[in-house]
Amino acid sequence: MSSSASPPSAASLPDEVLDVCSIGFTPIKGTRHQPQTEASFDEHGPVGDRRYCLVDTDTRRVLRTVQNPALVAVAAAFHGAQLEISLPDGRSVCAAPKTSGEVLTCDYWGRPVAAELMQCPHDALLSSWLGKPVRLAHVPRGDVVFGEPITIVTTASIRDLGERLGHPDLLAEAARFRATLLVETDVPYIEETWNGREMTFGEIRIRVGGPIPRCAVMDLHPVTGARGSRLLKSLAAYRPRNDAGEPHFGVYGQVIDAPRS
Repeated sequence: MSSSASPPSAASLPDEVLDVCSIGFTPIKGTRHQPQTEASFDEHGPVGDRRYCLVDTDTRRVLRTVQNPALVAVAAAFHGAQLEISLPDGRSVCAAPKTSGEVLTCDYWGRPVAAELMQCPHDALLSSWLGKPVRLAHVPRGDVVFGEPITIVTTASIRDLGERLGHPDLLAEAARFRATLLVETDVPYIEETWNGREMTFGEIRIRVGGPIPRCAVMDLHPVTGARGSRLLKSLAAYRPRNDAGEPHFGVYGQVIDAPRS
């Protein structure tokens, strides 16, 4: 396997069906990124992805993982209309959130989001875990997505980064990258040559976009949320960066066709 820091310069690649190793997302923005074996897609991305977020009603801000790493330890899952949340200490809630009729305009990365506050027992448990009052809120599809609705990370790129870190098992912690699709590849960073192409990933047709700028969320343990990894610093040492100095890893995508469930 090559460990080149730069992607191949091939102008075009065969239009093949790429092998998707896993699909992942979370129903609540910022909580633990988990495999989703029953995922379905539409033009907005995975159905159910970040359907809810947590808001600080005092500051009118959507909670972000990089500022609230304890969110990563919260496991969220749908069971029909019910939303279950589970904490590491064994506490959990499973109930169907109900609308309160109250909509709060909140800030998310400098843009306004219409957050419809829920009536549910999740608020008390999450407030206790995070150490401050928060509310579960329903948001329009895509409104608490930083970039495009699909993110793609490849196995070869993760392996290359793991080798540079002396962390050969990094692929087992692929959830650190919170990618919608983990795709099997042999050449590191080949995904960056796909920009602008329409490609098939499993059964999903996607228009591949540009590179993803990375932040310190990668350095949080994907289960506990504990800080301590050197991923961001290592990436910044050898990968291209945007104007803000954020290193690139993975690529964005937009769904153009997907099987109907």
